[in-house]
Amino acid sequence: MTKKPTIKPKKLITRRNNLNGWILMLPMVVILYLFIWRPSVMGTVWSFFNMKAYTVLDFCGIDNYRKVLTHTQFLPTLWNTVQYVLWSFVIGFLPPLFVAIMLNEILHFKGGFRVLIYTPAVIPGIAAMLMWYYMYYPDQTGLLNMILGKLGAETQQWLNNPDFAIIGITIYSSWKGLAGTMLLYYASLQSVSVELYEASIIDGAGPLKRLWHITRPAMEGIILLNVVRQIIGVFQIMEQPLAMTSGGPNGASTSLSYQLYQYGFNSGGQGTGQAMALGVIIFLILIVFTIFYFWLNRKVEDRY
Repeated sequence: MTKKPTIKPKKLITRRNNLNGWILMLPMVVILYLFIWRPSVMGTVWSFFNMKAYTVLDFCGIDNYRKVLTHTQFLPTLWNTVQYVLWSFVIGFLPPLFVAIMLNEILHFKGGFRVLIYTPAVIPGIAAMLMWYYMYYPDQTGLLNMILGKLGAETQQWLNNPDFAIIGITIYSSWKGLAGTMLLYYASLQSVSVELYEASIIDGAGPLKRLWHITRPAMEGIILLNVVRQIIGVFQIMEQPLAMTSGGPNGASTSLSYQLYQYGFNSGGQGTGQAMALGVIIFLILIVFTIFYFWLNRKVEDRY
């Protein structure tokens, strides 16, 4: 007499699936713990202690935060960082979107255009920064000044000009980040139904109406995500001022993250506690933007 196959209880199957999922996630959880969660918690705890380099000394309460917030350069540096964010939206927010729409519309040489547009993203960061630094070089050997000389105009100081330093760095950052952002927009456009565009054309809708009534609603989610990504990414800008201006001239391009670097590595080991405190302050500022994004994204999703 043959035995009937036993049916496993639903709870047992669920537990096994959960166990398999956790086994697959375990390597990533370990990496997140070692490189993100543990350092973040340790940095927050150490921000309440006096430190000599990375040796923890005595508890000092909020003294490190007081030193950071009352430093004469804190407010100017915070304003510089806000300027980086604002100029990044003025200069670098719309071009990736327009390029993605252009690539989505063209029929010929689309693959070639994707390669050409993505080229800046594969250039090593320091090499690209140095390339732009010499383009901005303030004497007649700089590329931009060579062009101005050919046109009969006077040479400019570019990054040595306090009024242009942040703008110049932001132009480079927008150029460097255009390709990655463009790909996100382009991938989002691929999910828009072609039938919607065809129906709108039959109804007589022009390019602008199609862009506003079809493309915009389909891309609102990814646009909001990129807004927050751009704020978080630009707010932490550090390598570009370090490589291109060293925070100058006279601190005109110093960002909060660059000031954190100065505390941590150029203070002879005396500013490590302040570096930890400034890192926590930056984190708290950015978490506000992140919460605002989730709230706004929920509003957009509920609308549709």
